[in-house]
Amino acid sequence: MTKLGLFLTKRSVNKLEVARRTRISKTRITQLSNNAKTQLTTEEVYKIALFISIKPVIY
Repeated sequence: MTKLGLFLTKRSVNKLEVARRTRISKTRITQLSNNAKTQLTTEEVYKIALFISIKPVIY
């Protein structure tokens, strides 16, 4: 499980709801949550951060 997956699980965030509200596919959200080799795009970081109400930080 990835840091994103752990974060979503710890906060009891529904992945389907994340997918619906961010317009990122459920399949992609699952990949990002479970596969450490899957890279987040800048757009995905931004959309997910807005959904979970945190300030996105991109290095």
